[in-house]
Amino acid sequence: MKLRYAFKRTIASSQTGEERQIKPEVPDGMLKKCNACKAAVFVDEVKKNDYICPHCGNYFRVHARRRIEMIVDEGTFEEWDKVMPASNPLSYKGYEDKLKKLQEKTGLNEAIVTGKGKIGGTEAVLGVCDSRFLMASMGENVGEKIARAVEKATEERLPVVLFACSGGARMQEGIVSLMQMAKTSAALKRHSDAGLLYVSVLTNPTTGGVTASFAMLGDIILAEPNALIGFAGPRVIEQTIRQKLPKGFQRSEFLLEHGFIDRIVERKDMKGILARILNMHCEVSLKSEDNELGKQVNTTESIENSIEDQVENVQETVVGNIAGNAVDNGTETWKKQVGSFEKKQINETKSAWEHVQLARSKERPTGKDYIPCLFDHFTELHGDRLFGDDPAMIGGIAYFNKRPVTVIIQEKGNGTKENIAHNFGMVSPEGYRKSLRLMKQAEKFKRPVICLVDTPGAFCGVEAEERGQGEAIARNLFEMSGLKVPVLSIVIGEGGSGGALALAVGDEVWMLENSIYSILSPEGFASILWKDSSKAKEAAQVMKLTAKDLKALGIVEQIIPEKMPFTRENMADTMNILKERIHNFLKSYTILDSEKLLNKRYNRYRNL
Repeated sequence: MKLRYAFKRTIASSQTGEERQIKPEVPDGMLKKCNACKAAVFVDEVKKNDYICPHCGNYFRVHARRRIEMIVDEGTFEEWDKVMPASNPLSYKGYEDKLKKLQEKTGLNEAIVTGKGKIGGTEAVLGVCDSRFLMASMGENVGEKIARAVEKATEERLPVVLFACSGGARMQEGIVSLMQMAKTSAALKRHSDAGLLYVSVLTNPTTGGVTASFAMLGDIILAEPNALIGFAGPRVIEQTIRQKLPKGFQRSEFLLEHGFIDRIVERKDMKGILARILNMHCEVSLKSEDNELGKQVNTTESIENSIEDQVENVQETVVGNIAGNAVDNGTETWKKQVGSFEKKQINETKSAWEHVQLARSKERPTGKDYIPCLFDHFTELHGDRLFGDDPAMIGGIAYFNKRPVTVIIQEKGNGTKENIAHNFGMVSPEGYRKSLRLMKQAEKFKRPVICLVDTPGAFCGVEAEERGQGEAIARNLFEMSGLKVPVLSIVIGEGGSGGALALAVGDEVWMLENSIYSILSPEGFASILWKDSSKAKEAAQVMKLTAKDLKALGIVEQIIPEKMPFTRENMADTMNILKERIHNFLKSYTILDSEKLLNKRYNRYRNL
């Protein structure tokens, strides 16, 4: 039966031809109306569909205990602080009676349920707000339950996942409610300082003081589609500025575009995404990986030798890595590749301008093409938490050989439409600030950082200057020099000036064979020094911008050979070599203590 006919049917009388209304006998609670499309829906059907309207896809609000059933592994949830003493700090008339009625109606003691459970096998502390209880407003007990849960998480060294849904501060508790913003934030600061993960999930609606405290403090912030998220509600804003707000204002998609959340996750995917994120930050897996690396290299002398081995002449490295793989994999294919790569490197010479053209080729793979070749389970994260999300800078977390890493790439796009969408790889201030946010997050969780550099230069538009392009690049150089995790930077195409350097203050910098890295473009160089941009070919030769030139100058440690033509369809062999090299880099650098790592990095740049 079509649901739209469930409320009424119109039939014509055979005698009079008049129309009359017949209401079907529907049991109470069996049907409800979607508040978006107004269609009638069966409650049971909605529940089976993750509380989503089957007609229009509208998200209904989910009760706290149902949300826990949807997210937590069956039988693993242990509730904390189920009963809290009544709180009425302002002695507000009728407030306690209201609380009692809500407790009877909802079966909840307060507007949030907290506890511990497993998500995809990883233990975490969980807090879930319930909008049925005074719109999940944050009173003293809500703030206290969150603070206690976070404190226990810190004590037990567990990650925290909080599902926010709130109308804001609880008016009946006045200033005491306001203080819960500070209380929850302070508890999360201690949790963060302990190096632990906090994932905030924003659902509809998340507003007011909750948005200005725990909801927006996640290391990773997820949101459900079309959720209302904002400090001041739409009505308040419209009444204040006396203007109609644009469509979609303060919705999840608006926040993603403006850089305030990492990603929007559909309800059906939420448990899987959370499980992946938690697993990537699981301390047990990280420690076991460190132990494996420690077994491979266990003396200072061998560490140094291993690192020095990596920066030997590129010919020896290519032979060693590929031949080693040939033995490991038992295939003659690798030996044939050694010969072809070596022969090409020795006998084939190109002009600097030819390298420039190859680096800029439309057929050349761009950053996003490397992700499936090198990494597993890449999870993209968005936004600088300040202004916007720059598509010219893609960042996220992934596995490299089962080890969590942070991946940051400059992306030009493939084809005109993508080129425009990614601003041709010219990064804006918000892109550099996003990359720095992810690098600092990597430092907190002791993840190595792998940067893929490919940009003609930083974006130089008026708006970039207004938002502090120079400061954003400078801040990256400043912070990367002291980042306490290994940083590997690989120039895969164009390494244009400071825009490239902002991702290239690494422990080592590598270049693909036909990439370039320079102070600015050859056209710009010729225009400034010779007042004639047409002399770009001659400028390229003078600038020493090829991988071979820069290795001779000591600017880069390794050159990655390319199988020609180097295209998206023909990149597998080069990726196999690159993957082996990255493996060796991580094996050597992840076992250095932070002092040795930072001194080594400092001396690298101090001696240039």
